[in-house]
Amino acid sequence: MKILLIKTSSLGDVFHTLPALEDARRALPGLSVDWVVEEAFADIPAWHPVVDKVIPVAWRRWRKQPLAAHNRAEMRAFYQQMKSTRYDLVMDAQGLIKSALITRLACGRKVGLDRHSAREPLAARAYDQTLSVARGEHAIHRLRRLFAMALGYDETQYPFSYGVDRHRWQAPDIEASYWLFLHGTTWVTKLWPEDYWRQLATDVVASGRQVVLPWGNEEEHQRAMVIADGVEGVSVLPRMGLDSLTAYLAHAEAIVGVDTGLSHVAAALEIPAVAIYGATDASLTGALGPAMTVLKSDYSCAPCLSKRCLHPGSGDIQPPCYQQITPAAVMQAVLARM
Repeated sequence: MKILLIKTSSLGDVFHTLPALEDARRALPGLSVDWVVEEAFADIPAWHPVVDKVIPVAWRRWRKQPLAAHNRAEMRAFYQQMKSTRYDLVMDAQGLIKSALITRLACGRKVGLDRHSAREPLAARAYDQTLSVARGEHAIHRLRRLFAMALGYDETQYPFSYGVDRHRWQAPDIEASYWLFLHGTTWVTKLWPEDYWRQLATDVVASGRQVVLPWGNEEEHQRAMVIADGVEGVSVLPRMGLDSLTAYLAHAEAIVGVDTGLSHVAAALEIPAVAIYGATDASLTGALGPAMTVLKSDYSCAPCLSKRCLHPGSGDIQPPCYQQITPAAVMQAVLARM
């Protein structure tokens, strides 16, 4: 059976799809999948062995200059590629109008979420068959159910796994066992306090391990330098792309992160990991995996889903929703997961 999967973005959403693919691989021997995905995430689908071809789409770039000559040429080439193969099934796993439009271009029976289940109800008009998947569950479980209904098997009989072989990445040149800290994220309210990171790094080094700190921009670089300052056994990595960084993630003894896209990478690699959530909610789209523990704040206003702290208070730990998620609590959670 050959299917076309439409799941274009974002980083977390792409990773959320891998467990459903793993179920399908187990249920349907000989399954082959082509995957349409945003060009920025085009390396990720190939991590799963059932994916035969990755078809990049540049929707985010095209919509900025839709009439530019080079964009129109790329759109024509994409259209021709979508028409070049007839699939047994074309599945829109996103449920957005943009993904539905891409689905309509493909050749084959089209399946997607019904109007009560899709994020954008109008998308349901694009499909030959619509399926109802209850809201209120984590996106991973909803996708596993969607695939099972569309392809005709019971997903509950298969263990929860992303199906990613982390040995595809060569181990970095680090002699000792190490933990990796994903300290960077987009909102100030999602940042775990620097003092907590420093204390956790000190505790990890005292346990006989090393700590490595990646970064992706100058703000994260400065934070990494602060965390590492004066703590022997803590190293700041050079700036690197996702594939190079994934090699460090894949061979870490454990990973500690916040609400960031890279925590989804950690979950997919099934490395013992802890993800820290304060201002945001992990229940529907947070990091989730067989080796992942989520520590959530029980502060009165958490999760506030705000980019600015609404109740900063007067304590030293800011935002205050992280006061109870201490370095000792994180260390204990990681060791328990290991």
